[in-house]
Amino acid sequence: MTTEHFASFDGTKLALHRVGAKEAGGRPVLLLHGLFSSADMNWIKFGHARRIADQGYEVLMPDFRVHGQSEAPQQPEAYPKGVLVRDVEALVDHLGLTEYDLGGFSLGARTAIHGVASGRLSPSRLILGGMGVDGLNEWQKRAAFFIRVIDEFDAIPKGDPAYFSMQFLKSQKIDRVAARLLLGSMEDLDLAELANIACPTLVVCGDEDRDNGSAQELADRLPDATYAEVPGTHMSSVTKPDLGRAMADWLGPVA
Repeated sequence: MTTEHFASFDGTKLALHRVGAKEAGGRPVLLLHGLFSSADMNWIKFGHARRIADQGYEVLMPDFRVHGQSEAPQQPEAYPKGVLVRDVEALVDHLGLTEYDLGGFSLGARTAIHGVASGRLSPSRLILGGMGVDGLNEWQKRAAFFIRVIDEFDAIPKGDPAYFSMQFLKSQKIDRVAARLLLGSMEDLDLAELANIACPTLVVCGDEDRDNGSAQELADRLPDATYAEVPGTHMSSVTKPDLGRAMADWLGPVA
């Protein structure tokens, strides 16, 4: 694995992790991680990126701003509406990609959906992990939960539903000022826009994962989607090999 940094549309430095050999003709796959996680936590640590790379792909994994090894600016102007889609657009331009596949988990899936539905991102194939319809058209409810975690933080008692999320933010060393600004940059999606996603799509979700609503309903609303279940909850499904296996099997080996 290699790690480098690139400047996004506004100059914010974002980390990019690569697994797989571009020199060997690997087909590019962009993988976007979940909220307050990182490329390492979602894709690298549990072997998903390597499993996909072993099929002939170059797996490209940015850390979103405020996450992982990327910068976390605290200025409000660094968080315009749709900032994460703009960051992915900047990465595609930086790499000069014209044909690529795109995958995301949770926030990464949400970002990919917004980018493809709006026509700003044009992958050949799409993978959406840990995402259902509620995570798209009821985002403000989800955001309010995390804003409470940020605002109350150390005052959240054990046993509170928000306690585990607080501990996770702490373990990932998330900048809470920047995180609050980022949450404010995200908007709901009109579900009618899902009809714009014409590329073949895999919707994959843990069999106990209901954090973002129904993933099956999301698959049903897409023009060309396959639905797959893997073991686990929203948090545990990414730690099991089944997720990477389902993604790799759907993508298939590079010809």
